[in-house]
Amino acid sequence: MSGNHHTHSVHRRDVLCGGGAAAFAAILATLLRGAKPLRAEPIVGSVPEVDRLAVRVVVDSYQIAVAPGFKAGNVDVQRFGWGIGAEPPRKTLLSEFGLSMFAESRSGTETRNILLDFGFTPETLLNNMALLGIDPAAIDAMVLSHGHYDHFGGLVGFLQQHGAALKKGLPLYVGGEECFCAREWTGGPVRGNFGVLDRKALEAANIAVTYAEGPSRIADHAFTTGQIGLASFEKLLSPSAMKIGIEQGLGCFPDKFTEEERAKAVIPDQFRHEIATAFNLKGRGLVVLTSCSHRGVVNAINQARSASGVQKVHAVIGGFHLAPYKDDYVRETVAALKQLGPEHVIPLHCTGEPFYEIAKSEMPDNVLRSYTGTRFVFDA
Repeated sequence: MSGNHHTHSVHRRDVLCGGGAAAFAAILATLLRGAKPLRAEPIVGSVPEVDRLAVRVVVDSYQIAVAPGFKAGNVDVQRFGWGIGAEPPRKTLLSEFGLSMFAESRSGTETRNILLDFGFTPETLLNNMALLGIDPAAIDAMVLSHGHYDHFGGLVGFLQQHGAALKKGLPLYVGGEECFCAREWTGGPVRGNFGVLDRKALEAANIAVTYAEGPSRIADHAFTTGQIGLASFEKLLSPSAMKIGIEQGLGCFPDKFTEEERAKAVIPDQFRHEIATAFNLKGRGLVVLTSCSHRGVVNAINQARSASGVQKVHAVIGGFHLAPYKDDYVRETVAALKQLGPEHVIPLHCTGEPFYEIAKSEMPDNVLRSYTGTRFVFDA
């Protein structure tokens, strides 16, 4: 692995955080990084259109194995049910507080497959991918929405299990260097180490880490919003703290932060690196996969609209990060979503039950319930 002998010599005492260390930090960053990070292909002209999109919820908080599928307008809602085959069942889908989605798109005769986020544990991700019949060799791109463990925890185990089957140089899109910072969970009810994304494991698996700080194309069919701005009424909570610097070869490079941030070394997480992923469904509008919405679900949708020039929102699916908020704030979010007018609203992960109950009351024809394993098929 490029730069490995330098990496192993970096210990706790070598964490760089002082403003006076900026020049040395830049040199060390070059030594540790090895190959220069790739930059995502920016959106030039119009965003691509797809004729069909299927979004499978690979990992989410819970499931109901006997819930029936149904059709809602142009969306076919397909439930997984049980892990039953020719043999008596030995495994079924696992649920955990994490998120992973698998998007299959079609444009003409071309298809693309994107894996978005990786759940909390590799055991859950690998179990569910196998039961759902997701072929790692068919993946064209991966996206990590942000650097929280419940979104990247399964990634390294997935690479260790299936790295040899993946396409060489498979891109992993991230929203910036912040994604690699070590984090502490500070939001309660339990506090402690919240992990760090292992860039050495990514390099060993020949993953092409690709920075999508601005709106960017993904696998010809999709696009990322780029970093999501704070423009709406939405209030950002900071349930985690970022450690700036490198320990044991892991962490984020200090030269990407301001002198004030380097001096503090540990700062509240503002999720400046958070990105959402979107598709432009022909004749329908945008399908926005928000993942977690720390920067606000309304901000994420508006960022997708601005990046694409497409104003119509067909569907929004993902975590809306409303569970920690009071009902009045949730109602304000529901009202803002009604104003945006998506035909389908599909809350996952960190959204919380109050949102579902309020939104179902206010937008009864728009809200769709999802479980681990549910597949949503959007036709143009």
